[in-house]
Amino acid sequence: MRYWWVNHAQTMRQEIAGGYLWSPVTEANGARSRFYDNMRLAAPGDLVLSYAEGRVGRIGIVADFAISAPKPEEFGSIGAYWNAVGWLLPVEWLDAALAVRPKDMLARLAPLLPATHSPIQPTTGNGNQKAYLAEVDRALVDLVLEAARLPRADLLVAPAKTISDFATTLDDLVERSILEDTSIDRTVREQLTRARRGQGLFRKRVLDVEPICRITGIDKPNLLIASHIKPWRACGTAAERLDGFNGLMLAPHADFLFDRGLIGFEDDGRALFSSQLQETDAVKLGMHTVQRPPPRPLRDESRAYFHHHRSAVYIP
Repeated sequence: MRYWWVNHAQTMRQEIAGGYLWSPVTEANGARSRFYDNMRLAAPGDLVLSYAEGRVGRIGIVADFAISAPKPEEFGSIGAYWNAVGWLLPVEWLDAALAVRPKDMLARLAPLLPATHSPIQPTTGNGNQKAYLAEVDRALVDLVLEAARLPRADLLVAPAKTISDFATTLDDLVERSILEDTSIDRTVREQLTRARRGQGLFRKRVLDVEPICRITGIDKPNLLIASHIKPWRACGTAAERLDGFNGLMLAPHADFLFDRGLIGFEDDGRALFSSQLQETDAVKLGMHTVQRPPPRPLRDESRAYFHHHRSAVYIP
């Protein structure tokens, strides 16, 4: 288990109400941020302290791994300079409202703060600029829980929301916006919504490019699913959602693992298996016994989509 502290004064209300955290992938200038990269490191069962308006107000439990997702609509004009697509981390926020002010306990708290990438300043207790999700030590979390008089046993809850729940909700929102967009031809709108489910024109185009499952070698179309490489909800244009080079034909279990970021592909076609895919589960799924076809280099036209999958979907 790991422990996290999130500074989210701007979006705290939306994220608490929605049961998630959301961040851009990079800073506005394109630079990587440890605080944003941490979204991909948080794992189910980790604890998160919510900090806003000078106090730790809530505690949450990470429910699942982060997924590639558009900026939430409920943010409105907040973060207008942020990337349109980022990472969404499902979090089960506990009902108990805390009121722990770090400044009131700074003498005890400061020595426990991270030496680098700290969420707050050890001398003043003010939030650090640009800090979002920071990893902290268990001792720091225990100190906050002690101040809140919250027994650790109260945190032993089973999160209810998963990646699948959020992915479906986000896909529904994107589909609704497409259906309501009268600037798009009706036929195109129909093809875009069918593409969400791996059907229609998108499926035909993927079959023309990738007719064989790269994991199992199955080549019978009726046994394969047309899966987006860059997730349908994360695509920025209609062209991306319908691009056959943004797809793979996969066996159903491979499609599930690929969508969840538990498998991926190198540019030379070699399969990647996430460290989060338990060995026992991989064996039961036949991942290590299946007669995989020889790796085939990716099409040049697909490389950008696979780069997105490796950097924003695949879990190392």
